[in-house]
Amino acid sequence: MGQEILPPSGGDDDHIQPVDLKAALEQRYLAYALSTIMHRALPDVRDGLKPVHRRIVYAMNEMGLRPNSAFRKCAKIVGEVMGNYHPHGDQSIYDALARLAQDFSQRYTLVNGQGNFGNIDGDSPAAMRYTESKMTAVSELLLEGIDQDAVDFRDTYDESNSEPVVLPGAFPNLLANGSSGIAVGMATSIPSHNAHELCDAALHLIKHPDATVEKLVEFIPGPDFPTGGIIIDNRESIIESYRTGRGGFRVRAKWQTEDLGRGGYQIVITEIPFQVQKSRLIEKIAELLIARKLPLLEDIRDESAEDIRVVLVPKTRSVDPTILMESMFKLTELESRFPLNMNVLSMGRIPRVMALNEVLKEWLDHRREVLQRRSRFRLAAIDRRLEILSGLLVAYLNIDEVIRIIREEDEPKPVMMARWDLTDNQVEAILNMRLRALRKLEEFEIRKEFGELTKEKGEIEALLSSDDKQWQTVAWEIGEVKKKFAKATEVGRRRTQFADAPETDEEAIQQAMIEKEPITVVISEKGWIRALKGHIADTAALTFKEGDGLRIAFPAQTTDKILIVTTGGKAFTLGGDKLPGGRGHGEPLRIIVDMDNDQAVLTAFVHDPSRKQLIVSTAGNGFVVPEAELVANTRKGKQIMNVALPEETQLLVPVSGDHVAVVGENRKLLVFPLAQVPEMSRGKGVRLQRYKDGGISDVRCFAISDGLVWEDSAGRTFTKNKDELAEWLADRATAGRTVPKGFPRSGKFAG
Repeated sequence: MGQEILPPSGGDDDHIQPVDLKAALEQRYLAYALSTIMHRALPDVRDGLKPVHRRIVYAMNEMGLRPNSAFRKCAKIVGEVMGNYHPHGDQSIYDALARLAQDFSQRYTLVNGQGNFGNIDGDSPAAMRYTESKMTAVSELLLEGIDQDAVDFRDTYDESNSEPVVLPGAFPNLLANGSSGIAVGMATSIPSHNAHELCDAALHLIKHPDATVEKLVEFIPGPDFPTGGIIIDNRESIIESYRTGRGGFRVRAKWQTEDLGRGGYQIVITEIPFQVQKSRLIEKIAELLIARKLPLLEDIRDESAEDIRVVLVPKTRSVDPTILMESMFKLTELESRFPLNMNVLSMGRIPRVMALNEVLKEWLDHRREVLQRRSRFRLAAIDRRLEILSGLLVAYLNIDEVIRIIREEDEPKPVMMARWDLTDNQVEAILNMRLRALRKLEEFEIRKEFGELTKEKGEIEALLSSDDKQWQTVAWEIGEVKKKFAKATEVGRRRTQFADAPETDEEAIQQAMIEKEPITVVISEKGWIRALKGHIADTAALTFKEGDGLRIAFPAQTTDKILIVTTGGKAFTLGGDKLPGGRGHGEPLRIIVDMDNDQAVLTAFVHDPSRKQLIVSTAGNGFVVPEAELVANTRKGKQIMNVALPEETQLLVPVSGDHVAVVGENRKLLVFPLAQVPEMSRGKGVRLQRYKDGGISDVRCFAISDGLVWEDSAGRTFTKNKDELAEWLADRATAGRTVPKGFPRSGKFAG
């Protein structure tokens, strides 16, 4: 088993080396994973771009497609990107390019597109041979200083060219436009934000480098999506998301009601959540309408042109628009959650989840480094120019001698260098000077330029030697960006608003999602349940399995909650719309809820939250329980009465009036005030009547002023008023006295 397996020998097996498969797979998969993380899926924190987007923008710049130039075919741009920088499929490059031009995908578009670039309905862009594009002002800002050694360059994939490792990024692109991507073992999801707010937060960070996320959220209250919408998260959860770099934002559609006169109205949706396809959204709502899951909605129409306008028609005028919309938010993508996972390449190398302040700090540090590099580049250029200007000045001061040397010497260059101690560059500039430049005026121009450059050189040297001056300059640059994208401008205005979700009745919303229809709930002796359509008065016609019969039947609505109480003291809740249909014999309750085998159904009824029930065990213990406490949200149900076999829960009667009448199996009756029975949500209860042997037979709540009423087996009604009940009136937990004459032999108040 441990023997090494070698491949079958062929003609040339000198160069075959056995490799451990596990090690080879690990090594290759790690290389693939790193490549995906670094060069495909995660954006760089400094310019907010993934490699494909960076290459598209850089290639457009190299092609001269600036905002003020003419458009070029996208096919040409894609070819340029693919051939020079990005050796991947043309379709993937074009998809990335098209997305940069979509104003419903990008908060601040990097590409100005001409032609069909897709739409919010999810339609694809036209083929790249039909569309044209060029850069926008945002792209220009991202590239500002690219030709001034602002960033490092590296060889392209075929080493025939070079490309920037990162762009100078004068625009806070990562947070302004957001990003999303799935790498290997990690993903990123960053929503877009408002550039004006980002600049404000960055300026605050420059002044207060230790500013907390809470402080920054005063400037950046939350995302600003291209498609608008309303964020309904509270401030605490937004701060927590930004502090940890993980979380999410609940975004809702923006809607309003339009009055149609005569009390009628319609709801108009003008903004939908980010990345929700309008056509798919409307399809889903239409499907729910057909499936009768939206009983409050009559119809939906798409009246959108350039702007979104989706019209919802309510079923009737009396429908509450807030409840209708809340039910829509629950069931459809009119409310969606945009996840936040700020997983980015820190320093362009390390993938990690960063907080809001860390992201802004890294961008500011990058801007400062770009400033330093551009300043050094400019300084070197000034030094080169000053060197040449000082050489030209020497030439002007000795113009006759220069002309003589040029005319008479075979090799004027070394002679001039030796004569005036000039450098090679200076002499080269003198020799390349045109005759027309030998004017007196030119000397004045040179001296003026020399003075200006010397002054600029001093300023740049002062800038490079002072941290404060550098941050002041970065702040000034950010201030200029802020002016361009101020909230007062059309492109800069905040699109996404903030609001608290309206306080609405959860019950009403639940009911708004169910079609209201009459049903009759039927439960058999053996615990089978079904719901027949309509209210059926005659239950005698119902059929059951052999050996089974009717236990209980009552009318209800599909919107009702049905409460079921078992002999084991447990309460279960079922929605009227969730019950098995009336065909056949229904389904066993034990399948629908977790009911113990040794328990049976005691009773079932329609839930009324305003009601209270008196629950009693066979031993004669009982207590009052509010019906709202009987509602159970899970299959397991809720233990209400604590009973242990052979004791069981025997009776559940609605509470009314002010007195309780209890009759035992020993045919003794006791009447006592209702106030003596405690109200609890769970427990064993208190003794209602004392027995030597046997247990309770029946119990009834009544108003003493109306008297105690019962019926005998023949259907005759008996009433005992307060005075007549005097001998049975006593305190709770006493034995009581023998029932009055005419009391049913069954021991029940109802025959």
